[in-house]
Amino acid sequence: MSQLSQRQHASGPAALRPAQVLVIVCAGVVMASLDLFIVNVALPQIAVDLHEPSLGTLSWVLNGYAIIYAALLVLAGRLADQHNRKTGFLLGVAIFTVGSAACGAAASVPMLIAFRLVQAAGAALLTPTSLGLVMASYPAERRGGAVRAWTAAGGMAAALGPVIGGLLVAASWRWVFFVNVPIGLAALIIGWLRLPDVAGHPGPRPDALSALLVTAGVGGLTLGLVRGGAWGWGSARTAGVLAGAVVVLGLFALHCVRHHNPLVDPGLFRVRTFSGASLATLLFSVSFGAMLLSIVLWMQDVWGWSALATGLGVAPGPVMVPLFSFLVTGRLLARRGPAVVIGAGAAVFAAGVLWWALAVQLTPNYLEILPGMLVTGIGVGLTLPSLMSTAASSLPPPSFASGSGVVNMLRQVGFAVGVAMLVAVLGSPHGGAAELAAFRHGWYAIVAAGLAAALAAITLRRGTRAPAVATVPAAAAAAGSAPASSGSPSSAPASSAAGD
Repeated sequence: MSQLSQRQHASGPAALRPAQVLVIVCAGVVMASLDLFIVNVALPQIAVDLHEPSLGTLSWVLNGYAIIYAALLVLAGRLADQHNRKTGFLLGVAIFTVGSAACGAAASVPMLIAFRLVQAAGAALLTPTSLGLVMASYPAERRGGAVRAWTAAGGMAAALGPVIGGLLVAASWRWVFFVNVPIGLAALIIGWLRLPDVAGHPGPRPDALSALLVTAGVGGLTLGLVRGGAWGWGSARTAGVLAGAVVVLGLFALHCVRHHNPLVDPGLFRVRTFSGASLATLLFSVSFGAMLLSIVLWMQDVWGWSALATGLGVAPGPVMVPLFSFLVTGRLLARRGPAVVIGAGAAVFAAGVLWWALAVQLTPNYLEILPGMLVTGIGVGLTLPSLMSTAASSLPPPSFASGSGVVNMLRQVGFAVGVAMLVAVLGSPHGGAAELAAFRHGWYAIVAAGLAAALAAITLRRGTRAPAVATVPAAAAAAGSAPASSGSPSSAPASSAAGD
């Protein structure tokens, strides 16, 4: 579809105000990202208030959300591409808001876990539809900056999770969930009035077997990673779940290659920009997820800081994310291209974690943490928004939501891998020098993952152009919904927006 016809699908009072669209959808993305990490610091209070002594049971308050969120992102993205994106976004926000209110009112841990799954389903729907709205509202030359802002908002929210959680838990753990209700209601009301109507691209319904395979495969993979430490990494249960997930995902990939209506078009991964950014996103998310957990565990479990003090200690890092994303990253992308910016950002992030490995000691001293916190925040501000804008800008209009669903799914799987890696490396040290050594090994592993992401950025050489990807059937193409050829400047947002 040409840029002109794509914009004709966006109607309503907000269609000419892309910045308003961005602000509204970012409210939903902030809620979804925040809830990945905000609940961590509330678990001790939840355990006391709901009389649940089992850490294994409590962990499902976190794990259930992560598993369902990751598992449904690809299916939600494909559905979002075929239906009105405003409707899909508002439905996702409504489901998430209702789930949040129910979580805050939960009278037992099983009830809380069930409502967390509702939250996750809403988050999986609003995430790709929100990016689809942003991409459809901005002209091609401005999409890269808009996607960087969208990603920076989500990344900052994820990193601020422990900060906001620490503040809210001081009042009650229930406010960790209730805080989403006014934000969600505001997003619903303003979104209903101001968001443009962005029509979907006609086509057959997603293949049911593909949807089942990817949901089961990603869900099983995330389950095995987040529970492997509790079950034992060498146990038959862990091995069986992970092996089964790999087999199911392999069947999903094979099915997509052979099926006439694949849930994820294999052609997307023949676009070097998209496949390279996807790989780098997965690797960087491993290091990012492990970093956030490691520093919270160090401050609370080793230094004995409160949830509030830990949250405030983490705060300087997230502050760096929007500063560098908005003020520095866009200019660097235009001048140097994504390979240099993403590679440098991931290396800077790794340097911040390396500082902790070399400088932090058992005696509490925040000055040993602060430099690494600032440097990791700078690295995230350079890397995460650049990765998402590079991947999204390589997508043709009919694949905005489904392609972003794939990338965001890889982010969530990366977070789970990072947490599992950290837990496996830390083991169960018994304080003192052994605990310091264990955390240093964990930080070295995070550094390695960050440097691997930097190496993966080499695939994003400047000057790469994305070929056309056939994501809709011939009937839809005849109706004017086919992706435009990448040879046209108006339909090659990758080169203009991301510099790839």
